[in-house]
Amino acid sequence: MTSECAGKSSWPELLGTQGDVAAATIERENPLVTARIVLEGNFVIQDFRCTRVWVWVDNSGTVTRVPKIG
Repeated sequence: MTSECAGKSSWPELLGTQGDVAAATIERENPLVTARIVLEGNFVIQDFRCTRVWVWVDNSGTVTRVPKIG
């Protein structure tokens, strides 16, 4: 599904970094998206959007999943 979206769509290099740094990097590398930091265990809407990236973090703010458009 991400092939239909413009710009960079996945950031595996950000796994293990701090969520706020990851969000800023994502928005800098693809200005068409908004990065949203989400604490693991919380629920998010499941619809697919080319303009959104969920940045999943643990209690210490570390990225726990590869951020990708969706």
